[in-house]
Formats: sequence, structure tokens, C-alpha cells
Amino acid sequence: MNELTEALKEMALTLGAFKVGIATTETLAGGPPSADLTYVLPEAKSAICFALAFDQSLIDPYFKKEDHKSLETNKLRTTTLANGIALEMAGFLQQLGYKAVPQGANFVYRTDSENGPMDMKPPISHRYLAVRSGIGYFGYSGHIITKEYGSAIALASVVTDAELVPTDPLPEEENYCDGCKLCLSVCSSGFVDPVEKVTVTLGEREFSYGKRRSYARCGYFCGGMSGLNPSGKWSTWSPARFEIPEKDEDIPAAQLSALQAYLGRPKVKGGFFVSQIPGYRLEYTCSNCQLVCHPDKEVRKERYRMLKEGGVVIQEPDGTRRAVSPEEAKEYLEAMPPKRRKLYEAVTEE
Repeated sequence: MNELTEALKEMALTLGAFKVGIATTETLAGGPPSADLTYVLPEAKSAICFALAFDQSLIDPYFKKEDHKSLETNKLRTTTLANGIALEMAGFLQQLGYKAVPQGANFVYRTDSENGPMDMKPPISHRYLAVRSGIGYFGYSGHIITKEYGSAIALASVVTDAELVPTDPLPEEENYCDGCKLCLSVCSSGFVDPVEKVTVTLGEREFSYGKRRSYARCGYFCGGMSGLNPSGKWSTWSPARFEIPEKDEDIPAAQLSALQAYLGRPKVKGGFFVSQIPGYRLEYTCSNCQLVCHPDKEVRKERYRMLKEGGVVIQEPDGTRRAVSPEEAKEYLEAMPPKRRKLYEAVTEE
């Protein structure tokens, strides 16, 4: 098992990961339901988890709202590569006579929860595997942060009945998260509670991060249904400016209305293909909390400044998006015919 464990770790790194770890049913014991490896493989004994990095050079232009396409393409293809590595590693194990199930990096959810895939509960949480196996730490946002690339990473894994040798968590005293909460400052949806934290136990080890509210909040902004920050001074890459309710229970109704407007807006090529929404395509407009975090606090602060000073995104009739000042954006919306304007913000009927 030592030889196979080392071979799998080297395989992940060779295929494109920068960090890899091994978790087992023992090291994940006592965790939440999405830490239960037997959910996807009843005979599961262990899981290989690995991380790939997004291109750091594309983050600044994204925050400045100078270039959306480059980072979107990089994130799409890095995520796809992570899926491919999981598939190849699972096939490798299967050829050796083991059972193995690849776990995609994103957009794969349990179908047996109350609302099915709409609850956005993963079969297995890559985050739990990653923090327990030493790939990274929990940042306040709940993202896995790494000393190499911050949280601008993609995670994927493979669950197997092979009894692989587990790797240890990283020492908590080396966690660079200092509670700056810039991850919350760049989030317009209020997804993470600014005070309350949650603690999970994985194999007698405790890990904490900020408590997350309804995942619909994240989907509302990251999925492009709205984008204007409550301050009105900056936005995500979404040209819409629908308000998000304060109470989680009010979000589904607001989301349904915003979704109708979303479907009526001009579309450009790109984005993730997701089964849970009409049209199957999800615009990629945010991920600010994931992209802002960097081991160097000065880099974090600069990225936040870029976002705040990057302006507000508007959309031309042909679908082109560009950033302008908040004042110009307001004038642009007010000059629209009412029918078109309703695709971007709530319009009071006169």
C-alpha cells in the first residue's frame, strides 16, 4: 500500500495537480454526511484528493473588469482537467483490481436530499478531504486556502476501496488566514456570516470556518442573476442589479423572478454547463471570495481595491459587457426602453 499510495500521489502531480493528499474512513470519522466516503462507494476505505491552481496572472484583469473571458476560460478548463485526472486515476485503480469512483470538481450534487440537486449538497466534500489530508486550511470563507495559490484552486478526488496510507493535516499555527474577512467584503450576497463560525470534527481533529447561509445566495450572484453591490459603487461581471432578500426563506421567489430576466438577456458564449437551470448554461460572473484570497495580505488588499474601483458592468444589446462608472451605469439603465430595462433591474410600473 505504501508503494501504491506514493504512485498515486506522483500520478496526480504529474497530470497537473500541485498538491495531493490521502484521507481515509478513519481520518474522516465523525464528520458531516459529505465526509462519508461510503455514500459513493459502500466498500470505500480511502480517497485521493488533489488541487489544481488557476492562473494567478488573470485575476487582476478580472477584478479590474478589463478581461472576463481569459479567467473564465482558465477556470473552466482547469476544472475540466481536474475531472480528467480523477477519471484517469480511477481507471488506473480499476485496472489494478480495486473499486474506484471519480468525484467531479463541481456541479455534481446529491439527488436524494429534500430538494434534490437544488440543495447543492455534494456526494463527497472535496473541502473536507483537502483540509484533513493536508492540502490546505480552511479560510474564514470556508474555502480551502493554500500557501502556494491562496484559494484560487480547483479540487477533485477519487474514492476507492484500496487501503491507502493517509497524509496528515497541516499544522494550524501555519494557517495564514488572519481573519481579515476580505472574502466577505467582496461578496455582495451575504453568503457567509461575519461572526458565527461552524466547527467540524474529522477523525478527532476539529476545523472551523465562517457559517454559510443559503447556497442560493451564492448562486444568485455568482450565477449572474444579479451583480450590483449594495453600495451601488461596484458590481460583479453581471450587468443585473436585482436586490437579494435579507431572509434566506425569501430568496427562492426572488431568484425565480431574477431568473426570468436572466434568461431574457443577450447571451455570449462561455460559462459552465449546469443541469439545474433552464437553458443549462451558467454565466460565470463572480467567485470574488475565492479569487481575492492570497497568502500575501497586501495582494488581498490590492485585489479588493481593484474590485471596488473597477466600476459597474453594463450590457450592450449584442451581449457585450463593459465596466463604467456607477453614475454612467445608472444613466444607461434609465435611458433603456422599459421592456429591456426590466431585464436588468426592478422597474416600477407607472
